Amino acid sequence: MFMLAMRSIRQRPGRFLATLLAAFLGAGIIMTFNSLYDTAARPGVDPVSAGTLTTSASVVGGYGTLLVFFAVASTLTVNVRQRAGELELLRCSGATPGQIRRMVVGEAVAVALVGAVLAIGPAMLGGRALLDAFQDSGQVARSVDPSFGLVALMSGVDITLVAAAGAAFLAVRRATRGPRRRGRARTFLAYGALGLGAVSVTSTFAFSATDEALMATPAYGAILLSVGFALLAPRLLKAVLDRLPLTGASGWLAVRNLRRRADHLSGILMSLILFTAVSVATLYMQGVESDAVRASGAVKSVDAKNLETLNLTVVGIIVVFVCVMLVNSLYAATTYRAREFGQQRLAGATPGQVLGTVGAEGLIFTAVGIFFGTVAALAGIIPFTVVRTDSVLPDQGLGVWWAVVSVAAAATIGTSLATAHRVLRAPAVTAVGLAA
Repeated sequence: MFMLAMRSIRQRPGRFLATLLAAFLGAGIIMTFNSLYDTAARPGVDPVSAGTLTTSASVVGGYGTLLVFFAVASTLTVNVRQRAGELELLRCSGATPGQIRRMVVGEAVAVALVGAVLAIGPAMLGGRALLDAFQDSGQVARSVDPSFGLVALMSGVDITLVAAAGAAFLAVRRATRGPRRRGRARTFLAYGALGLGAVSVTSTFAFSATDEALMATPAYGAILLSVGFALLAPRLLKAVLDRLPLTGASGWLAVRNLRRRADHLSGILMSLILFTAVSVATLYMQGVESDAVRASGAVKSVDAKNLETLNLTVVGIIVVFVCVMLVNSLYAATTYRAREFGQQRLAGATPGQVLGTVGAEGLIFTAVGIFFGTVAALAGIIPFTVVRTDSVLPDQGLGVWWAVVSVAAAATIGTSLATAHRVLRAPAVTAVGLAA
């Protein structure tokens, strides 16, 4: 099956481009930040600089690991679902489920290895740039020299390969396992995350305004709530669609298509909810904290500067990764609908009507993700703001929220419309014939 996996990659390299890009970015981020471990371990590095470098590598490296897994899992899930016919043909030809899993896992590992190797050079440059940024802000001494050693190299390669193998295994298992069993496990995890998230955000009121760990509990609570909403994404989407009074051909068809494809779109909606919740919660909490420190006239400590840098860096990483996941997944999902678009056109729909339907789907989809992501973010922002400033809502206004919404809408709706427009260039008869 390994040789079959290699032939599959050689024959259709475009199918694995999204996985390669996710692995490349993930390995690059992991190696960039884990190179700070190598730098901190150099002889002669002072304790303050070593602590800053180690903390940054630990926090962002952990987030990077999770994001690599989610990014690769998102792209592989779409890939496996689109290959249902091919995998079924292999089973009819005598391949066992174990052999099929080994083939898909082998493909993912091979592509991830190429992505990790390609990321070594950019990661070395990124580690140097990151160290320069810490030195410019005064968090690391100027005498510290950058280092890229075994910790950065092995962690980047190992984590990327393990994430790719695990994500591929889960994607195949999810595609071949019964929906009832899968639904029970997801529901259990979703309600567990919601319960832990609620406990975490309410425990914020047990802290005082000057506690250093004040931001941790509402931030983690918002993340857990967003994970719970993300796991319930298909149900939430269907519940909204059942109450959506859209009229017109495009609106009716958009609601029908989304309801039918809710399970397939769950991975994309998960990314959207997580992106909105984590970005909004982190940026607003950091803004409230910075304003409170400025109003008190205090000077930011090294730890406070580290926390601010980490928060902004984490949000930047999440923005990049989620945009990559959304663009890759939506591009693959929309391209896969070429036959559906061709059938609609043969039934009398114009290209403009098809694009209108895709645009309505993207608008509904984006609104649902942003809404539940914002709810999760507010659940963390409000307790933190009340404890830190005695106000209910932060004073930063809606500017940050609008910025996050604009990025999410541009990535979701823009990718869907651009891909659909490209697909519609082919004649309807050709599209139906090629996809059949």
